[in-house]
Amino acid sequence: MEGARIPLKGWQQAAVALGSALGALMDPRRADLIAALGETTGKPAFQRVLERMRNRSEGREVLLERPRVISAEVSHAWDLPESTFGSAYARFMGTRNFSPDDRPPVRFMDTDELAYVATRAREVHDFWHVLFGLPTNLIGESALKVIEFQQMFLPMCALSVVGGSARFSEKQRALFFQHYFPWALRAGMASTDLMCVYYEKHFHEDLEDVRKKWGIIRCPDPKGKS
Repeated sequence: MEGARIPLKGWQQAAVALGSALGALMDPRRADLIAALGETTGKPAFQRVLERMRNRSEGREVLLERPRVISAEVSHAWDLPESTFGSAYARFMGTRNFSPDDRPPVRFMDTDELAYVATRAREVHDFWHVLFGLPTNLIGESALKVIEFQQMFLPMCALSVVGGSARFSEKQRALFFQHYFPWALRAGMASTDLMCVYYEKHFHEDLEDVRKKWGIIRCPDPKGKS
């Protein structure tokens, strides 16, 4: 994987986890700290995801070919017909001026295979935004973390929901817990094992068709505004 892996002893892992958690709470925009927290607290969860991927044919294909969600690999999505999943992803990225190359590298996984699983989890995040129809504001990100926790049981996802909700205004908190949170619980349970999907091979398919195939419940429009 890209980036050098850094082996950590138990006490070092705990120190990095604690420091990352404190730093992320002080500055939630620090993606590198959030990534480090996810890696140092999530190894058992990533190991379980790896085993699930090994047990499903499409998951095994992902592990064998190790696709990357980087510009060089997904740029063809911008040329696909408007109704396709790939085109929806391209619009999502383009309208927000996002680049798939901006995510921090994985550094604290013990093996190359686990490092890839952690990288894959990080890189499919934007696909999930598209599939579930979630905004990229604080409420939308917190709702997606609920789904990510149900899919992967990463402690960092639960911590992110707690940290995110603590920064909500009173109106945002009511909207999140009355609308987004119960929907995210249903959506996370209803969908297929999303880490076992080879998304790039479905770019050319109709967006609504893949949602139906993967059991995706799109987020309904809230009555209020975040």
